[in-house]
Amino acid sequence: MTTISTSTASIQTSSSGSSSSASSDVASQISRITQQITKLTQQLKDVANGDGTTEEKQKEQQQIQSQIQLLQSQLQQLQRKQAEEAEQKQTQQQQPQGKVEGVNNPSDDHQIDIYV
Repeated sequence: MTTISTSTASIQTSSSGSSSSASSDVASQISRITQQITKLTQQLKDVANGDGTTEEKQKEQQQIQSQIQLLQSQLQQLQRKQAEEAEQKQTQQQQPQGKVEGVNNPSDDHQIDIYV
């Protein structure tokens, strides 16, 4: 029987710090979790081809699959967070910077009342 020893890192995020470092931190966590999922998937294949009784193999496969599911849920959370950060960054870039001046700038001072 092959003993599987993998550690799943807990995801700890903080809202402090700059957004660029936070987004790169999320990207590195996504990369690390993806690598862990790849390793566990390979271990899952190795267990199926390895030695041991059918019951032992099934038990190990279930353990590995539960770890993969945990990592996949963490990965989904991080991807969601990354998408939210990208959306926030995009909306911040789309907001006008300061007071907009120009010919077609509506304001309380520049209103035209039209009577028919």
